[in-house]
Amino acid sequence: MTDARTRGGLALAALGTILAITAAWWAFALWPVPTDVPEWVLRTRAACFGTTATGLPNAGGWVLLIGEPIGMIGVLVTVWGDALRRDLRRLRATFTGQAVLVAALVLFVYGVGAATQRVRRARGVANVALFTPAPFSDPVSEARFSAPAPPLGLVDQRGQAFSLDALRGRRVMVTFAYAHCQTICPTIVKDLKNARRQAKAADAALVVVTLDPWRDTPSRLATIAEQWQLGADDRVLSGPVTDVLRVLDAWRVAHSRDERTGDVSHASAAALLDRDGRVRYRISGDWQRTAALLQTL
Repeated sequence: MTDARTRGGLALAALGTILAITAAWWAFALWPVPTDVPEWVLRTRAACFGTTATGLPNAGGWVLLIGEPIGMIGVLVTVWGDALRRDLRRLRATFTGQAVLVAALVLFVYGVGAATQRVRRARGVANVALFTPAPFSDPVSEARFSAPAPPLGLVDQRGQAFSLDALRGRRVMVTFAYAHCQTICPTIVKDLKNARRQAKAADAALVVVTLDPWRDTPSRLATIAEQWQLGADDRVLSGPVTDVLRVLDAWRVAHSRDERTGDVSHASAAALLDRDGRVRYRISGDWQRTAALLQTL
């Protein structure tokens, strides 16, 4: 009776199964998920790979993704090494087998490239400051230029459609935050209000665009405005998720949402608009400097 370990093709089939499972794991761990994905998907990714705010696995997740396939292949080689080598020799001996090996190599290279790009994009979102492509290289930095401000076609805390045209003739501070943030966001709003007071720029309006349209819905904006103690002419904006994301893209706001918790990773930055509605400064970190810049507009 033939030993199962020596049956032709069985070891190769086992190797193919390991590789297929590995590819499925990597795709499940790294593939960007839409905002309306079922909750069980997010919970499973978090449980298996410890998905972080960037959408990438944590250290334990990477150990699983890399170490588990290596371990399984090691066991396969140890137990069925001779049979696997025979199967591979048979595969290389035929044109069809060679084509299969080439296709497998191409898929492997493509998969590695796609995974690398995914990691780079995710890390870029986590590390780049707001308003790219002129990122801030230092924690405190400033960029000056003159460009028309992208539109802000969203809804304010009064339930009214808002446009920057409504503030034409006034200086405007635009920043991005969200209500559930209890650390950097309220600090940004407070510091911008303080900068306005120090600059004696009472006419300068503060506009805060939510980074979390899933929870900062238009019906909650009045409460958020009160929570942040915004002035009568200040605005906090939200709207349908797709509309808010479109605005964030137009303003080139780097952000990353944790699908499990809803928390958003982002930098602290603001844009200063002149009375003609043009973005004149982008500033991050040095809110004392914001007051001085406001006085120049």
